[in-house]
Amino acid sequence: MARPVARGGKHAGSNQLRIIGGQWRSRRLSFPDAPGLRPTPDRVRETLYNWLAPHIDGARLLDCFAGSGALFLEGLSRGAGSGIALELERHAADSLRANLQLLQATQAEVTQTDSLRWLDRPADRQFDLVLLDPPFHRDLLQQACQLLEDNGWLAEQALVYTESEQPPSSLGLPARWQLHREKHTGQVYYALWTT
Repeated sequence: MARPVARGGKHAGSNQLRIIGGQWRSRRLSFPDAPGLRPTPDRVRETLYNWLAPHIDGARLLDCFAGSGALFLEGLSRGAGSGIALELERHAADSLRANLQLLQATQAEVTQTDSLRWLDRPADRQFDLVLLDPPFHRDLLQQACQLLEDNGWLAEQALVYTESEQPPSSLGLPARWQLHREKHTGQVYYALWTT
C-alpha cells in the first residue's frame, strides 16, 4: 500500500505509488488524499500483471474506478496499446492526468465521471481488459459488471479484473463469465475473469 508522505513538507497531503514493471519501472508518482482511495498494493499488482503477461501487449484497457491510477499506469507501462481511466473524484482525476502527461502517455485518457453512468449506454468501443476496483461497501461492482456485459463494452475473450471485500463466488457476476484466477490478501479478494 502506498504510504503518505510526511505532513508539513511541501508535499503535504500527497501519497506516492511506484510502478513495478515495464517501461516506467521504478518510477514514483504522487496522488492526492481522497476519501476511500486505497491503491492496490504492490504485491497484488505484481500478481495481477503476472497473470496478464500473455494478454497485455497492445490491449485496449478500461479502468472504471481509477483512483490513484496504480493499476491503470501499471498496465500502460507493461504494454497496453491504449487506455481510458474513469474517476469520479476531481482531484484524483486531475492527478492521474498530470501523471500521464509526466510519463508522456499519449495513448491514454482520463474522464472525470460517474462510471456507472458512463457504462449505462450502448458501447462506442470495446475493451480487451477491464479493471474494476471500486470503493468497497457501495454495491458498485455487480452493477458495473452487468453494464459492461449488457451494453457491449467487452471485446471477444476480454478479461475482467475485480477487487472486492467478498469472495468472488458470492459476487453474482454475469453467468457467462468464468473465474480464471483468484487470490485473497488480508480483507481483499482479487480475481480475473474470462468473458
